[in-house]
Parts: sequence; structure tokens; C-alpha cells
Amino acid sequence: MYAMASSHSSSLVPHSNSNKAFYKKGLEPAQQVGMVRSLPDVCPKEPTGDTKSLRDEPSVVADQHKWTIYHSKVNLPAALNDPRLAKRESDFFTKTWGQDFMESEVLPSPYLPAITKEQFLSYSQQTITREKSHEKWKSVCPLKEDFDRPAYSHVLKSRADLEQVPKIFMKPDFALEDSLTFNAVLPWSHFSSAGGKGSRDAASSKLLQEKLSHYLDIVEVNIAHQISLRSEAFFHAMTSQHELQDYLRKTSQAVKMLRDKISQIDRVMCEGSLRILRQALTRNNCIKIYNKLKLMATVHQTQPTVQLLLSTSEYVGALDLIATTQEVLQQELQGIHSFRHLSSQLCELEKLIDKMIISEFTSYARSDLNRLLEEDSHVVEEERLVSLVFGMLKQRKLDFFEIYSEEMMATAKTIIKQCVVNTVSQIDEIDSEIVAKLTDQIRMMSFSQWFGLLENIFSKFTIFIQRVKATLSVIRNVVLMVLDKNQRVREMEILAAQQSIRRESNVDNDLAYLTHEGLFISDAFSEGELPNAAANTNFQRNASPSSSSEPSGSDIVSDPECTTDSSSSKEHTLPSVTPGGIEIILNEEMKLTDLELGKIANSIQELLYDASDICHDRCSKFLLARAKEGFLEKLNSAEFVSLSRAVEAFVLDTEKICGRRSMSLRGALQSQANKFVNRFHDERKTKLSLLLDNERWKQADVPAEFQDLVDSIKDGKILLPERKSGGTEERKPTDFLTVDGQKYAVIGTVLLLIRIILEYCSCVDDIPSVTTDMLTRLSDLLKYFNSRSCQLVLGAGALQVVGLKTITTKNLALSSRCLQLIVHYIPLIRAHFEARMQPKQYSMLRHFDHITKDYNDHISEISAKLVTIMDGLFEKLLSKYEVKAPVPSTCFRTICKQMGKMHEAIYDLLPEEQTQALFLKINSSYIFHLKRQLCHLNVSNDGGPQHGLVAADIAFYTENVQALKGLKDLDLSLAEIWEQKR
Repeated sequence: MYAMASSHSSSLVPHSNSNKAFYKKGLEPAQQVGMVRSLPDVCPKEPTGDTKSLRDEPSVVADQHKWTIYHSKVNLPAALNDPRLAKRESDFFTKTWGQDFMESEVLPSPYLPAITKEQFLSYSQQTITREKSHEKWKSVCPLKEDFDRPAYSHVLKSRADLEQVPKIFMKPDFALEDSLTFNAVLPWSHFSSAGGKGSRDAASSKLLQEKLSHYLDIVEVNIAHQISLRSEAFFHAMTSQHELQDYLRKTSQAVKMLRDKISQIDRVMCEGSLRILRQALTRNNCIKIYNKLKLMATVHQTQPTVQLLLSTSEYVGALDLIATTQEVLQQELQGIHSFRHLSSQLCELEKLIDKMIISEFTSYARSDLNRLLEEDSHVVEEERLVSLVFGMLKQRKLDFFEIYSEEMMATAKTIIKQCVVNTVSQIDEIDSEIVAKLTDQIRMMSFSQWFGLLENIFSKFTIFIQRVKATLSVIRNVVLMVLDKNQRVREMEILAAQQSIRRESNVDNDLAYLTHEGLFISDAFSEGELPNAAANTNFQRNASPSSSSEPSGSDIVSDPECTTDSSSSKEHTLPSVTPGGIEIILNEEMKLTDLELGKIANSIQELLYDASDICHDRCSKFLLARAKEGFLEKLNSAEFVSLSRAVEAFVLDTEKICGRRSMSLRGALQSQANKFVNRFHDERKTKLSLLLDNERWKQADVPAEFQDLVDSIKDGKILLPERKSGGTEERKPTDFLTVDGQKYAVIGTVLLLIRIILEYCSCVDDIPSVTTDMLTRLSDLLKYFNSRSCQLVLGAGALQVVGLKTITTKNLALSSRCLQLIVHYIPLIRAHFEARMQPKQYSMLRHFDHITKDYNDHISEISAKLVTIMDGLFEKLLSKYEVKAPVPSTCFRTICKQMGKMHEAIYDLLPEEQTQALFLKINSSYIFHLKRQLCHLNVSNDGGPQHGLVAADIAFYTENVQALKGLKDLDLSLAEIWEQKR
């Protein structure tokens, strides 16, 4: 370890022979100190008297016989002088642990800093001049051995002897395994036995052996010389080692003796005295702990004592005991872990004592709300309720309405549970013993059973809210009565003070005034009663008891009727009559402010709103419990409409009773309506997709029911007609769908699409809340039909989907006519939705404008496609047209034949005006290609033979086109063919 420390030290700071730290000349002392970095001491330190330093070190006294890390030793000379190692610095532990010891990498010490070359850069730059000077003088000045002539001559002789040894033996990579080296050291010629040279080869071998022996002697002599030169240092080192071992042995014995003496001193002189002091301190601590335990035992009995006092209604004694215990806990028992919860428990006991005062009110509320709902909604035991409310106001227990709110919540849950149990007991299909959970029982009901249960719950909750309103009316009457009394008493005080001041100037100073509870109420010499104006103040209530018992609108009750006797100014205790005819006495002991009473009245009004919200919330949960697994989404339109109407009726009833609308049930229904709309739309979109994928785009027969469906749309009103029952005579289907006098050739998919559109409109009539959602879904459906039909017909997707051989002109015309039928109904659909939307929602109607534009663009594309078909035909035929006999030419015969086929395909499908417009576009294409071909043939209307042949072909074309149905009066404008040559 010392060797390691010294090696690291030498790498950090250069040392001189005098073992003094090197410092640079010309540097400041602070800089000199900065150059020398002290290394952490790796040797163990002896423990000192500092208690902090003894924290992690062994004790000299207590641990002298224990094995510690300081007993770890190593035979340093044996490790350093191990002759079996090629490099002595490789490992120090093979001597003790054997040759099989596995070497491992020594991790760098975390206490030694990492030294880099850059940290010596400034030092090397300052000493480079000295180094150069040293090298210079080293070459100039002779060595120290030069002055010792005998030694120098011996050195010269040794060098001469060594020069006799071949240089090959001195090479560091000398190896006889190498063939070149072996041949150079032992020439092969010396060992050749050919011919008669055996004796000479033997002599050469012997001479070579002697030469090698001579080289060995030279080397050994030089090695012995070198050892002799350093023998003194070697023996000195060995001697020093022995001396060091002796010194360490003596030091170890001295330290052991010192530790033994210190241990005896500690045992004889210190332990006894310290034990006495420690026992005295322990005794004092035990006394303190005993007293503290007695106090803790007393405090521990606080809760049983408080319970005993409460059982005997000793509330004052219980509160005093709690206060005393809290004081002891805060002062003398503060920080006791076992009592960490006692303070909060005592606080809870204080709250419990307060709650006992209003426990009777809780009992009354529970019994009143849990009465049979078949009974009338009148208030039972009104006298008891009035007295309870008055008592709570007097004791400032102003949170009693919170208790009533909790009871309302519990009662609402009970009502639903009882309704479910009664309904389930009447259904034979549900076994309540097997299906224990109410939610599971509800899910097993059919829609009719579940809907009947829901209507029963709605009726029960309506009665429940009416009963709550009646009870809260009585409570609010009492609060308003107290508020009114406070205002009247304050007014009488002002009037009495004014009267006393007025009379004081007219009577003697020795007049005595009779007082009652600190208020001036009358004069001893009063000649009469207070003026009637004092009794007839603006605080009087004119409502009769009968009118106040049946409040209407948003107010819970009308203002209570309060009568004031003319002698009330003398007593200051005014009797008041409640709406139920109960007379109570109010005096000035009521210390509630007008602001507090106003807050209580508002809280009672909010409590009625809460009752409505509670009922709606419970109904919402009941609705959502049945909505799981998609039950409500799978309802048909009629069932969902009946559910929506029942919920809307209940919402209106509660709004009429409470004066405010609750939105939770309506929101839950809206959520289910959205899901219903999604399912409604997905089913019909999927159905439409399947119909389109199987549509062969052929004209379909129109059943009578679909004609009736279209006929039911009259005067812009879209109604879904009721399906006729059986027994009526069957009518044959027709070829066309007649709409407003026009015939539409349609495919089967469009007939079903018309019915689907009417179903969307009918659903909006039944469920107005989903109007906007239905509009979005219907627009999506119409867009889907347009895009999908475009893919199948114009995009020729039907060739792969249904296996059509080709898309004919008849398919194109039929697709165009179907799109025209949908476009005809879009304005009616738009008006239907607009009549059921709010003005702020009209912006959504732009979807219909976009759809109309898309459909019209699609129709135009189909028309352009028909023209393109004929245009390609014209280009192909007319490009080969030659003006020659016979007349008419084959080209024109083919053109007229194709025109006839086109007319035959579309005439029965498209109206006559659309057919004429289409053939005008086709004729324009014919004129264009014929004109171009005549220019190419250089034929002009010059009256020549070629002009006559062309005119005959044109006349043939005109005759054939005008002979087609509906095209007799069609202006073909064939004169434009010759305009270019005029």
C-alpha cells in the first residue's frame, strides 16, 4: 500500500533527493500551494479522542480483542522477492495464495483524482529550457566514473570483452526456433559427415562449443561485476527489511500493552461512576414516565366517561370534560403517538352532541318520505314539523335541509327498488331467487314489461315530488314567518323609541319606564295603544291559509298570513298562525339575521329543485341500466317514440310542480336517441349497400304499395302511410312510377331508397330532438347512393360486382332517371326538416344544396357519357367516309342504324324533352366530324357531283333521324356543314 501511494505521488508531483516538494521559481505562494496536490492518505489512522471521528472506526478499548480490517497483513518481502514471476510488479499475492490465483483488474480509487497530460503542460513548458541545458552539459561534461580511472579502465575492458560476443545474442527477439537464427549460431557445415572430413568436423564442433562457452563466461563475468557494484545496496535493503520487521513487532507489542492498560483503567475507574450517574438519570425518567402514564390512563377514560354523561343527558359536563381533555392533550400529552387520534375523536364527539339536537327532525323526515305513495300528498303531523323547524332555527341548526336532501336521495332509491321488486314478482318468467341483482332482473324484461315499470316509476316520483313540495312549503312558511317577525319587531322598536322621545319632553324626569328584556315597550302614562299604523305595516301578509297551502308557479308557498294584535306593542311576543292554523309564539330570542333567514329560504327553494333533479337522476340510471347490451338501440321506431313521449311527459310534469326544468333524464334520453339514430342509420345504409351491390341496373316493376307511398306525399307533407291489412284485392305492378304526372323508370333499389327517406322524415316527426342528427345521417345516405351508383355505372364497377357483360346506354339512361327522381324529392325533404329546426340551425340545410349539385353533376356526366359513345362512333365511321356511289353510303346507313338503337334504348326511359336535348348534342357531334371529313376530302357545296352525293347522304340521315319517335320536329341544323366553304 505504501508502494502504491508513492507511485501515485510521483506521477502527480516530482520529488527531489531530499524528499522536498518541488516548487516553481517565481510563483506566488498561493500558486505554489496549488501546484502540490495532496493525496488522500490510504493508510489507516489511529483513533483520536474526537467522538465524531470514532463513528466509523473501531474502538481501541472495546474492540482491541476483535478482528478488524487492521489485522489484515501481507508478507511484503515474500511478495516482492517471488522468483517464480517473470515480472515482479505483476502481482503481490501469488506467494501466499498460490499460482492458481486469478488476476483481476484493479479498479481505480475513487479518492485519487484522474491526472491527465494537460495538467503537466504548463510545468513541461517551463522546464523545457532546463532540460535542453541539462542534455547539452551532459554531452560536454564527463561522467562521474571517468574520474575513477581503475574503474573506468575495467569498464573499457568489459566493453571490449562484450564486443567479442556476436550481436545476434544481444537482440531482444533472439530465438533458436527461427531457422535463420539457428543456422547463424550453429552453421550446418560444422556438422556435415560427408567424405573423409569426419575428424575435421569433430574438431570444428568442439571449437564451436568452446567459443560458445567463452561467450558464456564473458557474460557471467560482466553479470557478476554488475552484481558486485550493487551488492552494498542489496545487502542494505535486506538489512533494512529485517530492522523494519523488528521495529514493527516492537511497536505492535507496545500498542497491545497500551490497549490493555486503557481497558483496565476504563473498567476500574470509569464504568462504576458512569453506571451510578446513569441509574440516577434512569430513576428520574421512570418517575416522570409513571406520572405521565397515570395521566394517560385518566385521559384514556375520557371517552367512556363522555358516553356515560351523554346517556344521562349531561351535555354540559360532557363538553367540559372534552374541553379539559383537549387542553391536556395540547399541553402535557402533546406528541404522544397512542393519542394521535384522540383529539379528532373528541371533536367528533362534540359534533355528535350537536347532531343529537336535530335527530328528531331526521326521524320525522324519514318517516314522512317513506309513507305509502298511494296516500295523499298532505303534510302529516304539521304541528310537530313546525315546532321542530322553529326549535332548530332557535338553536341555529341551519343545516337541517341537508339532512332532508339525504333522506330524499335514499327514498328515491327505495321507490325504484320497490317498484322493480313489485313488477318482478308479477312476472313468472323471472325467478328472483336465481337472478338476485335488480339490474339483471330489469334486463330480463321485455320492452312492454319494462315500459310499464318505467311509467309506474314516473307516477310514483310525481307523487313523491308533490309530497316534498308540501313539506317544504310548511318549512319555508316558518322561515318567512320568522323573517317577517324580525322586521316587524325592528319597526316597533323604532316607533317606540320615537314615541318615548316625543313624550319625554311632556313628562317629568322621574317618570319610570317599564321595560321587557331591555326594550322600551310602553309608557307608564300611556293614554292609549299604539297607532293602528304600527299594526298595518307593509310587512303584513294578505294571503289566506287555503291559498298558501296550494302554491303554484316557481314559488314554493305564498307569503304566510301574520296577524298583529293591537296590544302586541305592549308584550313584544307576537302570536303567529301558520298556514295549517298552528299558532306559535315568536319573541326576540331568535338571534338569526335577515341575511341568514333569506339564505335558508333560498336553500329550501333549491331543495325542491334538488328533489326534481334526484328523481330525474334516478330515472336516468334506471334508463341506462336497461340500455346496456344495446337494448334501447334495438327498439323499433314506434317503441322508441313511445319511450320518448313518456319521458317528455314526466319532464313537463316535474317542471310544472317545481317551476324549473331538470335536464339529466332528457340528456340521457338524448344520448340513447343518438345511439338509436346511429343504429337506425347504419341498418339502412348497410341495407342500401347490399341492394346496390346486387343491383343489375334493369328497369323494375313498381308494386302498388310503392305507388301509394309516393301518392301519400301531398301538398309538400311527407307522411309514411300505414300498411294496409290483408283482404284487399291485389293490384298488378306497373312499369313506371308516376310522380306528379311524370313517369319514372326506376330500379328496385331506388324504390326502397324512397321508403328509407320517408322513414327518416317520419322519425324526425316522432323524435324532434334528433332532427339535426337525422339530417346529417340522411345527407350522408344520399351522398352514398350518388357516389356508389356512379362507381357501379359510370365507373363500370357493376361489371365486377354483379357480373354484367357491359354497361349499356340503357343502364346509363336508367341510372340518370333514378337520380332525377331523388332530385325531385330533395326540396320536399329540405322543407320537411326546415319546419322542425330552430332558426340558428338553418345553416345545416346547405347539405341539401350540395347534394342537389352533386346529383345534377352526375346526371350531366351520364348525358355526356351517352354523347361520348356516339361521338366515338361518328369519329370511327366518318373518318373512313368516301364520297362515291352508291347512295346512301354504307357509312351513313351504319350511323342511322346506331342512332336508331340509341333512340330505342333511351326513349322509354327518359322524357321526350330530355331525349330531344340529348339527340341535339349527338347531332352536333355528327356535324363536327362530317364537316372535318369533308374538309379533308376537299368537298364543297359547289353543285358538283361530289356535292350531290353528300347531299343525298345527308338527306338520308335527316329522314331517318326525324322518323324516330319524338324527333319529328327536331331542328338538326345540317346547313352548318357547308358554312366553312362559303
